[in-house]
Amino acid sequence: MHAYNRLPSSGHSTPSPPSSPLRSSRSPRYRRSKAGRFGSAQLQPGRTLAQRLAWLLLSVLLRRQGIFLFAPLNYISGMLLYMGSVSFNVVPVISHCPSPGSIYRSPQIYAKLRPEMNSDNSSADAISTIWKHSYKGGEWRACTNRSSGGLPDTNGYIYIEANGGLNQQRTSICNAVAVAGYLNATLVIPNFHFHSIWRDPRKFKDIYDEDYFIRTLENDVRVVNKVPAYIMERFDQNMSNVYNFRIKAWSPIQYCRDAVLPRLLEEKFIRLSPFANRLSFDAPPAVQRLRCFANYEALRFSSAISTLGETLVARMKDRSASNGGKYISVHLRFEEDMVAFSCCVYDGGEEESADMKAARERGWKGKFTKPGRVIRPGAIRINGKCPLTLLELLLGMGFDRSTYIYLASGKIYSAERNMAPLLEMFPNLQTKEMLASNAELAPFKNYSSRMAAIDYTVCVHSEVFVTTQGGNFPHFLMGHRRYLYGGHSKTIRPDKRKLALLLDNPNIGWRSFKRQILNMRTHSDSKGYELKRPNDSIYMFPCPDCMCRLNKSEVSRSSSAT
Repeated sequence: MHAYNRLPSSGHSTPSPPSSPLRSSRSPRYRRSKAGRFGSAQLQPGRTLAQRLAWLLLSVLLRRQGIFLFAPLNYISGMLLYMGSVSFNVVPVISHCPSPGSIYRSPQIYAKLRPEMNSDNSSADAISTIWKHSYKGGEWRACTNRSSGGLPDTNGYIYIEANGGLNQQRTSICNAVAVAGYLNATLVIPNFHFHSIWRDPRKFKDIYDEDYFIRTLENDVRVVNKVPAYIMERFDQNMSNVYNFRIKAWSPIQYCRDAVLPRLLEEKFIRLSPFANRLSFDAPPAVQRLRCFANYEALRFSSAISTLGETLVARMKDRSASNGGKYISVHLRFEEDMVAFSCCVYDGGEEESADMKAARERGWKGKFTKPGRVIRPGAIRINGKCPLTLLELLLGMGFDRSTYIYLASGKIYSAERNMAPLLEMFPNLQTKEMLASNAELAPFKNYSSRMAAIDYTVCVHSEVFVTTQGGNFPHFLMGHRRYLYGGHSKTIRPDKRKLALLLDNPNIGWRSFKRQILNMRTHSDSKGYELKRPNDSIYMFPCPDCMCRLNKSEVSRSSSAT
């Protein structure tokens, strides 16, 4: 018997052994070939016609896979045919629900709450009991005393240009005193830069008592009202020939020593312009003392402004005699330019919209109409950036109709509409135009800074100060009040974000509204005593740089004296 060989040899082939019939019939390959290519669907009993067709289609697809390349084309064609058959004449309406706090509804809320407000007598003595919080570390007293003794020879003369409004210029003056003292320089009375917005031509002596300023600082900083002639001869009597040193904003005082002093020693006369916000709020104690001394002791309003301001204070105290001579002052920023700049929407309709667009274009040409700029009044209101109306400010503050309120403000936008509900709520509301005669106001009427100085005087002596916006005016006032009232600012600062939500809730009741408003007032009381932190304004937070903490014996003596 020959062995089986797969490879052919010398042209002879070896025959394969015969296949077994039993093995062939039982082979799966044999059964599949016998069943046929698609015979499995036919051999399996119990399948419906639909199932057989589906199986047939699937088999074809699996064997002809190239058809899947046309599937996206078929889908797109089908979608185009469908969209071509749909009519777009009717656009679906999407209803938009405004976010809470995004709409001005204060007049409607006032109308709803007014009956309950008028019948509520629980706030009759609010002004006498409003300040209850005491500072846990003790009381404070002013401690910016004059220096004694003479000054060394000067290193030169410094001349600054103070820009901005009343209190921005005040910042420049106090910082200039601090720099001059630090560099042992002589300060020339600052020049007030004419500003395109305030349009108030004025000199230092028009606002402040110049002689008193020079005399008060005589042992700390030399101050002169003009540069000596022999110095100006070096510059051909022309101020523009004097070297102008441009200091970067919020520079540390050490920069003045390292960069300004060498040039001062060389030139003997330099200019610093512009000078607003050029000096960091953080400095060594000696520099901070000069700032405090200049702000609270050396700067006194001119005789004309002080006389009228004190007269209005006396009239407010006389008229509020039933409340112990205590009155409330409110700083309102609701002039047309302020409302326009905020981009907020109130209840003036199309007329208001046209007025605001015109005011924005007049004051800031093109700023608000740049391509791509989107203005969202609702979001601005929710974020607490909208100026408060007087109605929003005083609604529910816990003061009754007999309370006397002094309003410090410029020309209020749409005054008749905005003032009417307030005068109904507080008939004893007063302004400087109401308290003073036309003859008394005539010398100041065309000068915004002098009018602001009168408001400042009346506000600083009120029992309660209410502020609506940030800015230099309320910041300086809060600091000055802390300096005068033992460290407490006696100021209410409403939370405008919470107010926006409260005054946009048509379902709110008087009790709930009043409770939340009084919580804001209590929060303001607790924030009355605040110490200066790094980068805080020393003019808003005079403790501890300008004030000293009273010890127990001093507190007991002051309480027994009162």
